[in-house]
Amino acid sequence: MDNADTTVARRFVEATAHSPESVRASGHTLAWDVKPFPFKVYVDAPAVALAREVDPLGRRTMDALAAAAAPADRLTLRGLTALLYYSAGVTKKKSYPGGGEMLFRAAASTGALYQTEVYVVAGAVDGLAPGVYHFCPGDFVLRQLRAGDWRGTLAEAAADPALARRAATLVLTAIFWRNTWKYQARGWRHLYWDSGTMLANAVAVGDALGLAPRVLAGFVDAQVDRLLALDPDREATLELLPLGPEGPAAPPGGRLDAIAPEVMPLSSAEVDYPALREMQRASALPDAASVRAWRAAAVAPPAPPAGEAQALPPPPDGGRALDETIQRRGSTRRFAHVSLAASELAAALWAATRPLAGDVPEGLVESWLIVNAVESLEPGTYRYHAASHGLERGRRGDLRRLAAFLCLEQALAGDAAAVLFFLAPLDAVLATRGNRGYRLANLAAGVAGGRAYLAAYALGFGASGLTFYDRHVVDAFAPAAAGRHAIFVTALGRGAGARDGVLVSTTIQPPRGRT
Repeated sequence: MDNADTTVARRFVEATAHSPESVRASGHTLAWDVKPFPFKVYVDAPAVALAREVDPLGRRTMDALAAAAAPADRLTLRGLTALLYYSAGVTKKKSYPGGGEMLFRAAASTGALYQTEVYVVAGAVDGLAPGVYHFCPGDFVLRQLRAGDWRGTLAEAAADPALARRAATLVLTAIFWRNTWKYQARGWRHLYWDSGTMLANAVAVGDALGLAPRVLAGFVDAQVDRLLALDPDREATLELLPLGPEGPAAPPGGRLDAIAPEVMPLSSAEVDYPALREMQRASALPDAASVRAWRAAAVAPPAPPAGEAQALPPPPDGGRALDETIQRRGSTRRFAHVSLAASELAAALWAATRPLAGDVPEGLVESWLIVNAVESLEPGTYRYHAASHGLERGRRGDLRRLAAFLCLEQALAGDAAAVLFFLAPLDAVLATRGNRGYRLANLAAGVAGGRAYLAAYALGFGASGLTFYDRHVVDAFAPAAAGRHAIFVTALGRGAGARDGVLVSTTIQPPRGRT
């Protein structure tokens, strides 16, 4: 399949769009007897146990989002352990009557299904032998899949020689069935939303540790999948995140033999969704030359806003420590009808639109809002002007019922103080970046939502990601939103019957045994 043939992406967008009619006509039910196991477990791969005491990060959340710390002179295993824990570790546990429990992770995931997996291609990590590893948050270990320094192979796949000199690279993948079990083919969108929220954490933590993280969405898919020994019909590489200082370059990639490490089955049966696999294959890049050409293609920015913007106050300084913010983060399940301060909304919008180092174009998604209860702002619709940090007014009036309707008629959105709708000029994105541009749009929206989460929990309120009725969202912001597509939604507000949006019955876990 050809990335330039964007009929695939356009067909997928239409086929997986939600509407009141499609949701009501769906006969999909959850097959609890085959719900996938939440952890990928390699049966015989050599294990490296990670330290049970995870170092604090030493920076406040808003400071970490604003600027990176001084560059680190090395990447240690303890630093890598902290980054893995605060990006993908188990941070909370909720117990249910009868002995059941649910483990929550550092980053949000749709339906708490956690299909995003993390691998490490290490070459110059103090305390860790060079190799390709898989991180399992369930028992908090790295399992080695390949020995030796494979950074050169990864650099060739990414068409970026710097990866051969960086200390290590995290590779984020997704296991399809773990998400499609609930969300069917539309789950492809969720792969990039959820990896985006994880990358929001990873980039903030990496910056706090001085590791200069960069998000790379362009690479030769088949080569990276082969390096990790993935079955591309069930699991695929999504993004790369190089970390640490540059040192001597690893040797060029050599022969990449196929390996097949044994993995514990996720469930006794799986349902295949060909549309998802088609979308993933049609957005793949076949060789390094294609990666370079794809990366060089400029996405035309949308037309600048025509209206005047009401200035927002600057976001508050500091907030909670980044490690405390991540451990407290959850997805708020019920909002109180309580106002946010304008500075709190400003913080979430500012955080969501921070530049992202790497090859994800800046300004790829725009922030549009329904404001229900924010001090000094009249209820109604708004468009956020990132450049001037202001809001352009749209419709006026109480739109709580509309907000709830747009988000699949969920009361959560109507109860929220504000709802952020991330929209993208999809035609322009597809025209320059092909089918893979739709990956970019969903990824960028996921990162934006993840950063809004961090700002919310840093400042003491809550957030929740939501799905939506695609066309109705764009119609709600008409005519100003003409030509856009709805990509992702994040609701903000104060949790009802909760502390900072975290359910009172949920126990915040110390980092893997730290007291």
